[in-house]
Amino acid sequence: MTEVSSLTGRLLVATPALADPNFDRAVVLLLDHDEEGSLGVVLNRPTPVGVGDILEGWADLTGEPGVVFQGGPVSLDSALGVAVIPGDSSGDRVPLGWRRVHGAIGLVDLEAPPELLASALGSLRIFAGYAGWGPGQLEDELAEGAWYVVESEPGDVSSPAPERLWREVLRRQRSELAMVATYPDDPSLN
Repeated sequence: MTEVSSLTGRLLVATPALADPNFDRAVVLLLDHDEEGSLGVVLNRPTPVGVGDILEGWADLTGEPGVVFQGGPVSLDSALGVAVIPGDSSGDRVPLGWRRVHGAIGLVDLEAPPELLASALGSLRIFAGYAGWGPGQLEDELAEGAWYVVESEPGDVSSPAPERLWREVLRRQRSELAMVATYPDDPSLN
């Protein structure tokens, strides 16, 4: 087996050619990526379900829109909290109930009392389910050209306009990738 270079903390941006409807124009934040597989959450799939409807204590800590996001097609009955802790992201001090994933981005223990994190959180988003890949599966999809891999920014986690995130992430790239942001929703209408 070939060695896997970790993409943890990076974004997978679906190419226009990706045919899987679960990932049409998806922006996925990779929370874990190693030789055992990959796990991430889709950042731009809001649901109509309010956070307060399922995790009342966390509702006041989430940003707009205050809804649960569909993190992916796997385990839709489970919840993941992803939060940004502003400040020195390289420091050793992290709040109880938060585990660093990459830089200022980390996972929240949703079983912990929300008060533990309330003063430290810069932003919080709640996801139902996740996107997962087995060993080598994501690498195969990357080789097939299904995803662009780009750097994440802390603001991606809590974009107030998730419907624009796919285009915004592509537009900020300093390469020909920025032009993909203009790809029409339906190329047959061009």
